[in-house]
Amino acid sequence: MSDLVRFGVSIDEKLLKKYDDLIGDTYNNRSEAIRDLIRDKLVEKKWQDSEEEVVGSLTLVFDHHQRELTEKMLHLQHDYHHLFESNLHVHLNHDFCLEVIVVKGKASELQEVTRKLLSLKGVHHGKLALTSSGEEFK
Repeated sequence: MSDLVRFGVSIDEKLLKKYDDLIGDTYNNRSEAIRDLIRDKLVEKKWQDSEEEVVGSLTLVFDHHQRELTEKMLHLQHDYHHLFESNLHVHLNHDFCLEVIVVKGKASELQEVTRKLLSLKGVHHGKLALTSSGEEFK
């Protein structure tokens, strides 16, 4: 990590109390929490730039009884094979499955394939969570 810099922040007392309550069980101190907030914003900005390379996970909950759904999902994954690194498939119950897919590639392409997968009939919920490879934090 580079040299630490100290800086002051002016904040409303009530807002600070709410913040302290929020981070109390998770962080040892405010500095750690603020560093995480800054990193989150940097990562969010990076994946909004459609040409940036990002990594993340795509989580899908779907009805495996939906006719031809798994075939359509597989076709899309093959069409975008360069984005998909690994899959985890879990049978949640008799009707529903969870698929977690590790992805890596341009943010715009990942968002595009996510929209296509989420729009398939039988996919009940999904979320793309993108993050950074960590290079900008060195």
